[in-house]
Amino acid sequence: MAVEDDADHAARDARQKNHPQDLVQRCAHWGLTLSTAESLTAGALASKVAEVPGASAVLLGGVIAYSKQVKQQVLEVSAELLEAHGAVDPDVAATMAVGAAARCGADIGIATTGVAGPEPHEGKEVGTVYLGLACDAAAAQRLQLSLPADCQKYDDDVLPRQWLAGSLLLNLDGGRAAIRNAAVEAGLKLVEDFLLTQPAGLPESG
Repeated sequence: MAVEDDADHAARDARQKNHPQDLVQRCAHWGLTLSTAESLTAGALASKVAEVPGASAVLLGGVIAYSKQVKQQVLEVSAELLEAHGAVDPDVAATMAVGAAARCGADIGIATTGVAGPEPHEGKEVGTVYLGLACDAAAAQRLQLSLPADCQKYDDDVLPRQWLAGSLLLNLDGGRAAIRNAAVEAGLKLVEDFLLTQPAGLPESG
């Protein structure tokens, strides 16, 4: 499922609904840690989380993976996947998220990859953005968390069973800054939506 919207409107709408401090507080309360892998947002997502007082208890680190070389060598996205599909791809996004969490030793990884413009890239139109989400399977099972309904699950025999991972496609209209902004806000919302999949009535801490 893809989310289609004007980038400025998407960012404003997400900001009204997103409360990074709630995300940080919920993660801290549940003993969950977070890491990022960012291509088109180039660290802006991690920076947004770090604005929250107390974020150091949750945000372990992040990787700015603008180049395919960093995606492959640091985040362990396979060369075959990058060659076959390019960097702007759902499986690449999911694998980036797994790589970020694994490298940083975090429970949750969130990744961004896409085309902010001004020109299309590798056959993908401006505004095409994929968000990747990964969570340690044991942590997800402990809290009974599942991927949000609009998130495509990443099923790959190569992916270690210890990870629950998926991706979300955004089709955004707007300028470069607006697309990058909207990707940051959507990334925060994806993590929040994931945390909110815990069934009602369960204890809030594990």
